[in-house]
Amino acid sequence: MGNRLSKIYTKTGDDGSTGLGDGSRTAKDSLRVTAYGTVDEANSCIGLLLASDVPDDIRDLLTSIQHQLFDLGGELCIPGHSAIDDADVERLEQRLDHYNDALPPLKDFILPGGGEAAARCHIARTVVRRAERETVALARGETVRPQVVRYLNRLSDLLFVLARVLARASGHGEVLWQHERRR
Repeated sequence: MGNRLSKIYTKTGDDGSTGLGDGSRTAKDSLRVTAYGTVDEANSCIGLLLASDVPDDIRDLLTSIQHQLFDLGGELCIPGHSAIDDADVERLEQRLDHYNDALPPLKDFILPGGGEAAARCHIARTVVRRAERETVALARGETVRPQVVRYLNRLSDLLFVLARVLARASGHGEVLWQHERRR
């Protein structure tokens, strides 16, 4: 294991900079820090989702994803580091297919909701989407491996499907957008 923090504050960031995993310093509002900060926020949203009632198989999957998101954040925090690979993306796709196969096809848009766990899952999905956008912005100017963007893209899709599963499991059902309500 790496360094352990015995003191949480260092005062080195008081100038608006922060240390990256490779020891270099960058602005706290840099695209890199924004991207991995939003990955951390997404991980926290999944933690909040796990604080609600979710089936054991989904709990196990989300806990595994939390570990991978921590790895992914590390990859973004350490320029040149690799932590997410094609197999990680493929595992997400397999789980996505598994849960989606049991759902009826979508005929309408779904509004965020459908019970507490489903609503929290939708929040996690939107934060992952933001992390993806911010990572894409970072990749325009710095090297970001494509597996990172692909992982975030598949994860947001998986969270959408899991929100559907959780809405149905809770008994609340999915909240459908009423597109003809204004007519």
